[in-house]
Amino acid sequence: MAEVKLEHISKVYDENKKNSSNPMAIGTKTIDDISFTVYDKEFLVLVGPSGCGKSTLLRMIAGLEEITDGVLTIDGVRVNEKDPRDRDLAMVFQNYALYPHMTVYENMAFGLRLKRFSKKEIKERVMHTAQLLELEEELHRKPKSLSGGQRQRVAIGRAIIRRPKVFLFDEPLSNLDAKLRSQMRIELQKLHREINATMIYVTHDQVEAMTLGNRIAVLNKGKLMQLDNPIHLYNYPTNKFVAGFIGSPAMNFIKGVIKKNENGFTFNSDEQKCIIHFDHLPESVIRYIGEPTEIGIRPEHIVIVEDNRVNADCSLNVTAYENMGNEQLIYFEMQDKPLIVRGEPKEHIEFGQMKALSFIKDKIVIINSKNGEVLSF
Repeated sequence: MAEVKLEHISKVYDENKKNSSNPMAIGTKTIDDISFTVYDKEFLVLVGPSGCGKSTLLRMIAGLEEITDGVLTIDGVRVNEKDPRDRDLAMVFQNYALYPHMTVYENMAFGLRLKRFSKKEIKERVMHTAQLLELEEELHRKPKSLSGGQRQRVAIGRAIIRRPKVFLFDEPLSNLDAKLRSQMRIELQKLHREINATMIYVTHDQVEAMTLGNRIAVLNKGKLMQLDNPIHLYNYPTNKFVAGFIGSPAMNFIKGVIKKNENGFTFNSDEQKCIIHFDHLPESVIRYIGEPTEIGIRPEHIVIVEDNRVNADCSLNVTAYENMGNEQLIYFEMQDKPLIVRGEPKEHIEFGQMKALSFIKDKIVIINSKNGEVLSF
């Protein structure tokens, strides 16, 4: 069983020791008390903005970075002090790391030759892996004659052929163009199903995270913000950072205050451009009445009201729009930043035109402005 368990893992770079791979992090806590378990045969994605610590955490699991505090176990065995080669892991990097003077066959076979596998077993493993990754016709070629997607498949094949306990991927698709990234995401999904292995995958691209992961760990500034499956993470973020990071376009945020009146409650924006009525609110929100609050709502949960402005929550001017063919993104200005609405494509919208907007109430996220905690869904 290839289960990876992190218990209160932290990383602090020694102020007296220069670290050439990450000199900006010297003397800072880049990983801050992170705990979670990657289950056997799970595909777990570590996602977050640049500098959040996700690659550092992956390198700590691989043994390429020392663990300052905490315990890392693989299959129930503590591996903090074990060398990378003794952890039975395989890592795939974004720059492929192939030997340019070797053919695809030789690149894939190299690790097995070092371990003194027989020629027969090497050939069997290489051919099986090449078939799995659709590389049979490329085995005689050298990396320079391959496309980016083919090179990445060779790098993945070289990892698969060893049959390790856990696969580690460090932004393996970031060097590919958009079309190839989409194709490789599908191939990685298929590969995970076919080899049924434990995989930990690092990316800054939340679309990759949402499409690949059984579960997603969202990191920010070295801390674990939330760990959940993609749908739950999208619909029920625990804080403002996760709500704003997961989703494309990002969730809209509006600052204001909640007030109580004889008909229920209202959220009044700072500029009084939006007044949203609620019949009832949970106790977790009511105790913050009168205090600075924010609401968050996704672009697809705002409706343009064409024929009945009475039911509108606010009226704003159109500043821009993008036609995608299958959908349209319409931009309004709210509190000196864009408020985005996703809807059905229309042939033409006039810039500066006033539009009435209605928010789907049960999709509104109410957030504590002071600490970013989500108070309700």
